[in-house]
Amino acid sequence: MGTMEHLRGRQLMKLYQFSRSTLLPSAPVVINTSKIQQPSLLPSSLISVVPCAQISPLYSSKRHSSRPVNEKPSEVRKKVNITTLRKLYKKNEPISVMTAYDYPSGHALDQAGIEMCLVGDSLAMVALGYSSTNEITVDEMIHHCRAVARGVKSAFLIGDMPFGSYEISTQHALQNAIRFMREGRMEAIKLEGGVEMADTVASITRVGIPVLGHIGLTPQRTASLGGYRVQGKTIARAKELLKDALSLQDAGCFAIVLEAVPAPVASVITEQLDIPTIGIGAGSGTSGQVLVQLDMLGVYDKFMPKFCKPYASLAPLINDALSRYKTEVKARTFPQAEHTYEMSDGEDIEAWKKSLMRK
Repeated sequence: MGTMEHLRGRQLMKLYQFSRSTLLPSAPVVINTSKIQQPSLLPSSLISVVPCAQISPLYSSKRHSSRPVNEKPSEVRKKVNITTLRKLYKKNEPISVMTAYDYPSGHALDQAGIEMCLVGDSLAMVALGYSSTNEITVDEMIHHCRAVARGVKSAFLIGDMPFGSYEISTQHALQNAIRFMREGRMEAIKLEGGVEMADTVASITRVGIPVLGHIGLTPQRTASLGGYRVQGKTIARAKELLKDALSLQDAGCFAIVLEAVPAPVASVITEQLDIPTIGIGAGSGTSGQVLVQLDMLGVYDKFMPKFCKPYASLAPLINDALSRYKTEVKARTFPQAEHTYEMSDGEDIEAWKKSLMRK
């Protein structure tokens, strides 16, 4: 038994060495062992040497990889973290940020090379159909955070804390921030507010949770702002925004979102800070940009903010595809032969049907 095991081991090692010499170094090695009997007798030492080998003949022809479908090994990015973002900021290289609400949208932005993924509370309106972002709960946000996290391998993950999850007390805010990190699998959290939220931000960053600030137009506070209005249009209000930004920076924010702020004001704030600013409707002078993914793809057609550039118009394409599907179902032109399966050779369906008729 030991001799046979040794011979099988030598066969596999030769095959492995040949594969290594003919494949790119980064390519996964899949060894077809369908002709090797008793694969369970392979020596454990060989399995440790050939970690990529699939020793089960049942799966030898299938795809074995943790990488998403269609992703080549050479396209795998390093994980983006706080250090990565600081390096981009110091090089004055704009930081790209995009929202995601589920596995497909998270996977899509990750494949595009976006540096930061924000699971924004905007999903309340664009994904769940609520009339306001203030209606979404912590549990709902965490559910979506977990889905996005499963689709993102490289981008830096940020969970948006919803209305009511951080205003009651610093302890309450910290408890919910921990939930986003532990249950939601996020790597940072975002919250709205300026000077008045500095103590809360400090309490969260003090325990090692990165915080992305958010000032300017803060959607969770539209009732007190008089609606979705541009902020910082006067020098007096611009000074208040700068004070907010500096306060958040001192409290430990790693970056700050500036929403619906005049471009000149956003540029001044950016120049006065030592951390990145992420603009949304704040001009090109910020350290980075963020958009709502469904808006920029043209999927959510109820309302398009002025600051959003539609990079695609998917709504008509989606509607057309669904309409054609319905038409083909009604006409019985779908499914066709290429979409169905055959019975095994030698099986007589007609004889079976006749036997059913006799009963």
